[in-house]
Amino acid sequence: MAQSHHYPPLPPMVTGIRGKCPRCGQGKLFSGFLKLAPRCEVCGLDFSFADPADGPAFFALTIMSFPILGFIWWLDATFEPPLWVHLVVSLPILILACVLPLRPLKGWLVCSQYFHKAEQGRLAPKDEP
Repeated sequence: MAQSHHYPPLPPMVTGIRGKCPRCGQGKLFSGFLKLAPRCEVCGLDFSFADPADGPAFFALTIMSFPILGFIWWLDATFEPPLWVHLVVSLPILILACVLPLRPLKGWLVCSQYFHKAEQGRLAPKDEP
C-alpha cells in the first residue's frame, strides 16, 4: 500500500481544483461528482479527515448569485419579459452557475484542510490555559 515516501507540500488551489490527492497530487480525490473517495489509490491517504461541510455551497452561491441576479434584473428591466422567459432562461443559468463550481471548490477546501492541518475544534480543559 503506502510506502514511507516524502511528499513535498502541494498548493491546495492546484490539487483541489484538479480533484487530485492533496498529498501526492496524482490520485483521485472524488469517487463521484461531489462524493469524496475513501482514500487515495496512489499514496493511500485516508480522506476521512476532510469535512468541508457547507463551505463549497456557500462560496458558489455567494460568488455566482450576484452577477447572475444582476443579469436577471437587467433582463427584466430592459425587456420586461413574461415569467415563463425567466423560468426558461434565468433559472437554468442560475442553477448551472451555482452547481458547476461545487466540485472544484470542495476539492480546494479539502486540500486546504490537509495542507494547513486543520482539525475539528475542541474545548480545552479548565486547567489548561
